[in-house]
Amino acid sequence: MDLPKEVRERLELMARAPFAVLCGMELVSLGFRTARARMPLEGRQNALGGMHGGALFALADQVFALAANQGENVYVAMSASIHYIRPAHGTVEAEARLVGESGRTAIFEVKIFQGDDLVAIFQGTGYRLPKKLI
Repeated sequence: MDLPKEVRERLELMARAPFAVLCGMELVSLGFRTARARMPLEGRQNALGGMHGGALFALADQVFALAANQGENVYVAMSASIHYIRPAHGTVEAEARLVGESGRTAIFEVKIFQGDDLVAIFQGTGYRLPKKLI
């Protein structure tokens, strides 16, 4: 994907953000307003041995941010929600995609999978910051 240098640098910083590194998130791919990342289970378990819901939310939020910030505009999360479908007991992958945009907002959907099994669905609304705030 051919992006301007400023955008590439922003995405690289986001992919290597301290919290993403702490969580073991690994960027898999970027496409036009899409992003995919993975995260291992080890160290992220809940009391029942499955992936902690907060870890799943964090991964979804990370790919949401990477998909939203691929243009000259900077987006921040305005709201987000997640629906957990089944527990994950191994490495998960999340893929974000743009659903639609209007005015200063954009809606992204993130699906989280363990293998072929759908684990959770996340929806995030991004707010485009005015250029004077960047």
